[in-house]
Amino acid sequence: MAKEVVISVAQGEAGRIQTIGEALEVAKAYEGDRVTIQIGKGVYKEKLEIKQGGLTLEGCGAEDVILTHDDYANYIMDDNERRGTFRSYSVFIDANDFTARNITFENSAGPGDEVGQALALYIDGDRMTFENCRMLGSQDTVFTAPLPLKEIQKGGFRGPKEFAPRVNQRHYFKDCYICGDVDFIFGGATALFENCEIFSLNRNKKVNGYVTAASTPEELTYGYVFKNCRFTSDCQPNTVYLGRPWRDYAKVVIINSYLGSHIKEEGWHDWNKAKAHETAFFAEYGNYGPGSDTSKRVSWAKILTKDEAKSYTRENILGQW
Repeated sequence: MAKEVVISVAQGEAGRIQTIGEALEVAKAYEGDRVTIQIGKGVYKEKLEIKQGGLTLEGCGAEDVILTHDDYANYIMDDNERRGTFRSYSVFIDANDFTARNITFENSAGPGDEVGQALALYIDGDRMTFENCRMLGSQDTVFTAPLPLKEIQKGGFRGPKEFAPRVNQRHYFKDCYICGDVDFIFGGATALFENCEIFSLNRNKKVNGYVTAASTPEELTYGYVFKNCRFTSDCQPNTVYLGRPWRDYAKVVIINSYLGSHIKEEGWHDWNKAKAHETAFFAEYGNYGPGSDTSKRVSWAKILTKDEAKSYTRENILGQW
């Protein structure tokens, strides 16, 4: 029978585990058990890979426990290749039944205009939960796997799961804060965001960014669903799109959420993919705030009916865990 195991990390305390990486090594001895790593206050500059299922990372407070690194896509490796998007992560989680609470995940590399994509989180696993966490970055802050079936540019998926089977994933974000600018929530997972703040950073451009870039597989009913969230920003009004389709069957639905004035009147962008007008599913229902007026939305976006909106329950979206 699986047992409960607690491992503590206390930065700066003599005789205690000092790093999260060390704690993850200790946790390997308890594979198959329910392991919680309790993390004390501190800034932990570590590039982490987590591959143990059933693991929980629990910080003492999201603003007090910061997991950070600064790799970025435009960096030229020793073999003269760009690091690329999918090797830039600060934390890579390749495991099922993972939970994080009260933690900040950060990529501190800097603006995407200078460094390219820089992932704070690369998450590839089913039944993953993030509660009261912060995800801080610029371009491509959070990647929710799986990758699309095929890259557009050769070598574009270079990274830990480039050749792995594409497996559908379910991710749950509750009471989280996620910030970035271009495509900063992206990928193919089914993901539910509840009571989250989604903050768009100001690039001082006519188009400051795109909140989502979904690549939902065609066969999935649900992609990204935002319920009771707040889309906020320090950008100028009418400069940020809610999303664009990384792949043609992208699905993003926003329900009962506050949309700030930074949201563009058109709402959604097609990424110059005419086919996506027929295949993508970008929809809204019951939103409020200065960016919520749907009268000038693109013609191919959807407004859900009341009955349609009722179907977007956690149980329908994520199933039983």
